Amino acid sequence: VQLQASGGGLVQAGESLRLTCVASGINFGASVMEWYRRAPGEVREWVATIGKGGGTMYTDFAEGRFTISRDNAKNTVYLEMNSLKPKDTAVYYCKTIQSGEGYWGQGTQVTVSS
Repeated sequence: VQLQASGGGLVQAGESLRLTCVASGINFGASVMEWYRRAPGEVREWVATIGKGGGTMYTDFAEGRFTISRDNAKNTVYLEMNSLKPKDTAVYYCKTIQSGEGYWGQGTQVTVSS
């Protein structure tokens, strides 16, 4: 199982970014995919989940600003982040659970300046 995340960068407050996570080694269309993040000095926290049928769930800080989506033909999950705030600064990780075991991507850094 491999998860390759990309799309992070340095942006100003109010701007947008789209993160991408390409998966390999799994039956992507049958997999639940998630995004997490870890801010400096903080524990990793859940951001959003997309089910194999496309249903989505978000944590409170992501609701209304972030959108998780998937393209099963490309084995890819996205996280569109709008109206970014400095407190969104973190390393963002994609995750999947396969046969009860969690797999993480390497993370992509998002830095939001004020």
